[in-house]
Amino acid sequence: MAAGALVAALAAAGVVWLNTGDEPPPVATADQVVDVPGGPGEAPTVRLDTRLYLPESTPAPAVLVAHGFGGSKESVDDDAMELARRGFTVLTWSARGFGRSTGRIGLNSPEHEVADARALVDWLAQRPEVVTDGPGDPRVGVTGGSYGGALSLLLAGTDPRVDTLVPLITYNDLGQALVPNSAQREPVDAGTPAVNAFADDGVFKRSWAGIFFAAGMGGAGLADPAGDAVEEGTEDDDAAEAAAAQAVNGPGPRGGGQQAPTDPCGRFTPAVCAAYAQIAQTGQADEATMALLRSVSPATVTGRITQPTMLVQGEQDTLFGLDQADATARQLAGPVKVVWYTGGHDGGRPGPELRAEIGEWFDFHLRGIGSDPGTGFEYAVQGALRAQGSPSVRTVTAPAYPGVGGAAPVQRRPVPLAGPEQVVVNPPGGNPASISSMPGLGSVIGSSSRLAGRLAVDLPGQSARFRSEAMTQQLLIAGASTVRLRVSAVPGTPPPPGGAVLFAKVYDLDANGVRTLPGSAVSAFRVPDLPADGAPVEVTVTLPGIVRPVETDHSVELVVTTTDQAYQMPAQPAAYRVALASADLAVPLVAGVGSSTAPPAGPLIGIAVVVGLVVLIGVVAYVRRRRADRFEPDLADVPLVIEDLSKEYPGGLKAVSDLSFRVESGQVLGLLGPNGAGKTTTLRMLMGLIQPTGGTIRVFGHSVRPGAPVLSRIGSFVEGAGFLPHLTGRQNMELYWAATGRPVEEAHFAEALEIAGLGGAVDRRVRTYSQGMRQRLAIAQAMLGFPDLMVLDEPTNGLDPPQIHQMREVLRRYASTGRTVLVSSHLLAEVEQTCDHVVVMHRGRLVAAGTVEDIVAGGGEATFRVDDPQAAAEALRGVGGVDGVTVDGDLVHADLDGMPRSRALKVLVDAGVAVEQAGPRRRLEDAFLQLVGEEPQR
Repeated sequence: MAAGALVAALAAAGVVWLNTGDEPPPVATADQVVDVPGGPGEAPTVRLDTRLYLPESTPAPAVLVAHGFGGSKESVDDDAMELARRGFTVLTWSARGFGRSTGRIGLNSPEHEVADARALVDWLAQRPEVVTDGPGDPRVGVTGGSYGGALSLLLAGTDPRVDTLVPLITYNDLGQALVPNSAQREPVDAGTPAVNAFADDGVFKRSWAGIFFAAGMGGAGLADPAGDAVEEGTEDDDAAEAAAAQAVNGPGPRGGGQQAPTDPCGRFTPAVCAAYAQIAQTGQADEATMALLRSVSPATVTGRITQPTMLVQGEQDTLFGLDQADATARQLAGPVKVVWYTGGHDGGRPGPELRAEIGEWFDFHLRGIGSDPGTGFEYAVQGALRAQGSPSVRTVTAPAYPGVGGAAPVQRRPVPLAGPEQVVVNPPGGNPASISSMPGLGSVIGSSSRLAGRLAVDLPGQSARFRSEAMTQQLLIAGASTVRLRVSAVPGTPPPPGGAVLFAKVYDLDANGVRTLPGSAVSAFRVPDLPADGAPVEVTVTLPGIVRPVETDHSVELVVTTTDQAYQMPAQPAAYRVALASADLAVPLVAGVGSSTAPPAGPLIGIAVVVGLVVLIGVVAYVRRRRADRFEPDLADVPLVIEDLSKEYPGGLKAVSDLSFRVESGQVLGLLGPNGAGKTTTLRMLMGLIQPTGGTIRVFGHSVRPGAPVLSRIGSFVEGAGFLPHLTGRQNMELYWAATGRPVEEAHFAEALEIAGLGGAVDRRVRTYSQGMRQRLAIAQAMLGFPDLMVLDEPTNGLDPPQIHQMREVLRRYASTGRTVLVSSHLLAEVEQTCDHVVVMHRGRLVAAGTVEDIVAGGGEATFRVDDPQAAAEALRGVGGVDGVTVDGDLVHADLDGMPRSRALKVLVDAGVAVEQAGPRRRLEDAFLQLVGEEPQR
């Protein structure tokens, strides 16, 4: 009862402590209507509903934050607050036709929405809270997602006063985004990773286009042709509009809503309405529609954008794929940094780390603070699901976006495909249709992209399949693959007037045949002028831009279908033959350095409660631990003694059984064993992270228990490095040491950092580190304070051969001071060269322990380097019990069957043979395989 009351009190204290901590910097906001000129069919003046966010200190550089389609200034309130708390003056607004702004939607028309943004820059130039670079020239950046991202590009390309920009998940060419064609007769220029054919005569992406049109049909602030504003209505948005806006922008707050108007064009300008009607009714865009879509696309101005640009694009995005950002990166005239992240229209908004990176971009380019973000390329690789349900993610960083700004073009690996020519049929009306993605559903599924990727369905008779062999090593696809196809009409079934419409996609097939469609992505393409007599036409098809690690034993499968429910298909029935014109799928590979993200932290209050409980439990158990720690004076100088150690889990699983071994001072001991041998479980018990079921662990004579004081004499790298990514390497080490409560002078920072060998990178943020750099920093952290016993789990992971050699020398030097090193590793050759003693485990039990030389020599096989190999072989064959004598150049190998090598040497010397060298024949790997029940491969 008393303990329970104390727990509750401590937890409550944690909450109070959090609530009395530092508050975020104050941000003041002010709403104001800004008048801008109206367009055709509108009142002379359009009213823009704006909000100004003022930081704690002004004047400050400004950032314009534009919202996505279907949103309003309320949609970007969180993003604006984050930037304002960083010290920027931020301006948001509801674009004309949205929220409480009047006017009609022109899809980022240069004469309307883009002109509105320039007028807002004029307005900022007059504000005393904004830093200016000259009369009428505010220091200003611009950002926004999707519709707002395109506005960012269009504004920067038409207004040189914009100093920098960060467009997110947006388009380069709206025509190619909504009416794509990913095939052309000639091979595609493959200089950049996600380049697309961007050919004419595309296929209408009707599902996403319909969501856009629905989002523009109703809402607030619409001005009718007479110029009078329609009544703004209530805060409750029309359900269909809200669902459409959420699909386009993701969940979040929205502005006030309004009843849907009776005008069939809704809030759109007549030109936009006519273009949608034309393409929705015919299924193909005419010249006027494509001209309009092109006129409102960033592609018209990207060649004039010289400002530093950070392009952020989502890898889970069936609306605006990676190919759109790829095109923009190629066209920009100024420096560009490209970031692909795991979200998008189907996967969610950027997380806190990426948003912080965007903030740092503005810090440097608008305020001149922080380090230069550079012009590199980052892409996120999503791995398996963790136990917590969230996927693991690692970021690969390259020095530049391949094929841009003088950077070398992307490397492409040919992956052979196999499969015969196949006939596929387009049913009447294109129904039933295959399913690759469900626009709008992806935003609900969010990060569960693996689930979304398994919802794909390809109907029999409509699909041709071509498959690779199983991978022998991981294949990391980073961008858009290409394939050369041969398409022909089946005689008697003439193709539709517009040509053959087909859809291509790449699946990841695991060893059990489970198929996953990465990013739920598909490439639509049209083959016009297909001869009715069956003559084939060859085209190069660009597959969707994806990031996918195809694991060992997995295969890739190319599927070509005649239907896809997200697109407009020809109503006329048709049949086609589809074959591989080239057997290879050209897969883009982008080399770089990788770093892993830690699992997302829980709410701070929960952390405070957990910390409080841990502290309480430690205090309550302190006396028990002292009593349990029966010191053994005879072992005071022995680093580690394990006796009869066992660990059994519920269900009867024994991870460790009756394990006993001893480690002496000055040893470098290797703990070896196959997967599941119990090595990591043993190390975790040694570190006091889990309780053994039986047996004892003594470190320098003291029993090991969670929180035991003797653990301070152990330096470890067992559970992985839990570095804070926003801090530098040096700051992480200092923070770690401060948590020990020991004096700074005992840390030996300089020596440990010299061991890390990171140079100036030690003062960079850890999120910029490669895996090898993190590994070296983790080992240096384990060496802080020069512990008497250092425990390392796979210390050479992520290190290249020179770094492994350096690590080997470091561990040997460390042990030569009288300290002890325990290394768990699967690299047998490294253990053989680094360690002097070995403990071999198998299925939780000890199978061998001793010096490396004894373990290796245990098989009785020996090798002698001699001057007369034939005479030596004859002499050894004459000794009883010696078998398997073979000659290999000047080497003679023999199985001594337990006879000491010294006796064999005497036999050779007595025979008049000069022996230059004698030693065991086996490697540690051979001995290890024999000990765990596998035969060495010769």
